[in-house]
Amino acid sequence: MINERDSTDGPSAQELAAIEDEMPLIEAEIDLLDVQIKIMQSHGPLDDVIVQRLRRSRNAVMTETLRWYARRFNAAHRQRAA
Repeated sequence: MINERDSTDGPSAQELAAIEDEMPLIEAEIDLLDVQIKIMQSHGPLDDVIVQRLRRSRNAVMTETLRWYARRFNAAHRQRAA
């Protein structure tokens, strides 16, 4: 068995910290998904506002992804150094 914890147990403090650390990325991805859904539901040419929102959302996902990876790399590097 991979995880021997009881299924009624909540997430551990370490798991909650990992979720909290990833929340800015998750929120950016949700915003991007929202824009993509609006584009798919539109029935005509896209206006400048939605195009700009798509561009900003994609940039936010890229930025948050890089920040998340940097935090993960720095944390792993500190653990190895200790």
